[in-house]
Amino acid sequence: MHHEPKIDSPASCPEGGLTGNLVVAGSFSAIMGGLGLMNSIGIYQAWISTHQLSHISEGQIGWIFGIYNFLVFFCGIQIGPVFDIKGPRLLMWLGSSLLVLAFVLMGFCSEYWHFLIVIGILGGMGTSFIFIVPVASIGHFFIKRRGAATGLALAGGSIGGVIFPLVLENLAPRIGFAWASRVVGLITLILLIPGCLLVRANFPPKVSSAPSLKAFLPDLTILKDPVLALTTSGVFFIEWGFFIPLEYIASYSIASGISPKLSYLMVVFLNAGSFPGRWLPGIVADHIGRFNTLISTNILCLIAVLGIWMPADGNVVAVIIFSVVFGFASGSNISLVPVCVGELCPVENYGRYYTTVYTIVSFG
Repeated sequence: MHHEPKIDSPASCPEGGLTGNLVVAGSFSAIMGGLGLMNSIGIYQAWISTHQLSHISEGQIGWIFGIYNFLVFFCGIQIGPVFDIKGPRLLMWLGSSLLVLAFVLMGFCSEYWHFLIVIGILGGMGTSFIFIVPVASIGHFFIKRRGAATGLALAGGSIGGVIFPLVLENLAPRIGFAWASRVVGLITLILLIPGCLLVRANFPPKVSSAPSLKAFLPDLTILKDPVLALTTSGVFFIEWGFFIPLEYIASYSIASGISPKLSYLMVVFLNAGSFPGRWLPGIVADHIGRFNTLISTNILCLIAVLGIWMPADGNVVAVIIFSVVFGFASGSNISLVPVCVGELCPVENYGRYYTTVYTIVSFG
């Protein structure tokens, strides 16, 4: 089931090189900052529901983070086609500005709708750029080692998911949530700058010089390919399941009577597990097949949820073990999916294909 498009000849793809490796380094840094919020979203969920919005039901608060996750994936439908034509530079600056703005404004939030706009909409849109553009750029420079390169860059997000909760959890009680969020925003800004400077595209020469309006528009007809349609539906269910532990592990721990300090650390354990989980399966996937690796890591996710989390019943050791194991197993969901999609399309349309898949997935 492995068909390589003609365009991906080794001549058109440098397989790394100095520029390619700098793109990976820039992506690693940008993703560490840009996906730090996404990977520590459970902390914000737990903090807001026990502080500013403690009078509002969990179901309503869930909408803030539901909209956030939805927009992270959904905005790609427009980012992808623009990326394929214009390249990453402008998109990176735009996404970075939105994200930093969200962190600054977060400190001023007190009402429900404030959080909905700042975290849900601004944060979601900003994260969307950083989630899509660096990964799509890496796809331009690597084919044979795309799994390893993409996995390494996305592992940066796991480090962000370790740093951000620790910063927030240590600073919020001392200097207040508002200033703690601004400190996190500053760290994000510093990490995003190398991404804005280093991430670039490697375009094969285009036939037409002036892109038509149609080229900028999303294209759902690519889902007519049965293999791509099946892959999309598979990813839809993967992401639907993946976000539940990520989002609620801290709240679950607090509800189970685990101390708040340790509950927030569960998100750190999950991200610590996901660091090797994003990188190692990428290396393995380049050898035994991308889809095969994705299937096996998802079986491990199932075992972790059914075998460790369900029987854990609030037991601290079991919840910690689950966080690390699930983190490791689910890490590849983020890092291998773009690589799997990349096998099904020509490299110059990678942005469009990858984002169309994720637009459908956003509803999950």
